[in-house]
Amino acid sequence: MAFGRWFPDGSGFPRLTRVGALSVLERVVMLVVIGGVIAVDVSGIIFSYGPGLSQSLLSIATTTVFALYLWSPWVATISLGIVFALSFIAGTESESIFAAAVAVGLVMRLGRTALILSYIGAFLVATAIVAYGDTNVLVNVGIYLIIAIVAGAIGFALRIALDKGRRLEQELAERAEHEREAVLAERRWIAGELHDSIAHHLTVVALHVQMLDDAERSRDSQEAIRVAAKTAMTDLRFVIELADDGPRSSAVHSGDLATAIDEARGEIEAAGHQVICQGDPRDERIHRAGEIILARIIRESATNILKHAGPGDVSIRLDVDDEALTLAISSPLPATPRRDLPSSSTGVNRMAERVVGASGEFDAGAVDGQWIVSASLPIG
Repeated sequence: MAFGRWFPDGSGFPRLTRVGALSVLERVVMLVVIGGVIAVDVSGIIFSYGPGLSQSLLSIATTTVFALYLWSPWVATISLGIVFALSFIAGTESESIFAAAVAVGLVMRLGRTALILSYIGAFLVATAIVAYGDTNVLVNVGIYLIIAIVAGAIGFALRIALDKGRRLEQELAERAEHEREAVLAERRWIAGELHDSIAHHLTVVALHVQMLDDAERSRDSQEAIRVAAKTAMTDLRFVIELADDGPRSSAVHSGDLATAIDEARGEIEAAGHQVICQGDPRDERIHRAGEIILARIIRESATNILKHAGPGDVSIRLDVDDEALTLAISSPLPATPRRDLPSSSTGVNRMAERVVGASGEFDAGAVDGQWIVSASLPIG
């Protein structure tokens, strides 16, 4: 929270909570002014054209007190009070009250609510003492009050301006961080889309390339490679359009569950597995978000089955009721791990992220010689 922000409290007065240090420019200006005033007082002592020595020394002490505001407003204010008390001895109380009026600006610029209220009260009391303490000397109290009001207004205006500047800097820094996070999120999204879409089709191509030497399967493998390459190009174009400026065509149905099951079934059967499908992917109770997530799980699971499954049947079971929709995919584990196709845990991790992100449950692992992927998503 930036300093200088106003908060209501139980007393009905605004409360300034945090203190902001003087800026570099403010410090330089303040030190130049203090140095100039002290130089004038010192030269007056040296060349004897100013007031008496005690008055000049007290004036130098008063001016020096202002430098303490660079360190601690409370210490500076207390020191200013001490100097004011000593001014009655030297007969310079009018000069001291003038300095106190000017110091209102520093108190408003640097002080908290407690210091500001305390200083205003003490200043009014000091002004009354100067005005009525010596009836033989007439003092125009209004001048000091006007100086105090003007100085306080300037100090408070500087405080508000600096507060706005720092809050603007903070907002710009936060916005830059949000933009950086958005860029990273978009990069992760593009990488995930490429993995989910393109990696699957490349796996199909790599698998059927190994079957081209088989005369009985060569024609089917060539057709499978052609379809996979064409679909990969279409999916790649779709991802590029999304990353660029949103999809401009509807050629890719990235979330159609029935289509995803049909495609997966054809690809898996072309690899030599019998596929057993259960459940109705067109059930009206399947919401769109669930359909998209399950379609991606079907595709990613098909990719893993083509890479790793051993001989045997593959089962795809979809259960839908009024509470949840559940997908279970079972495939036989290989007798020996395949080394000819690359593998990583990226696909399983992304499936889990999609399901958990939709408040569902996901599990993948080996059970009794089968690799089972299960996902459950709530309905409603």
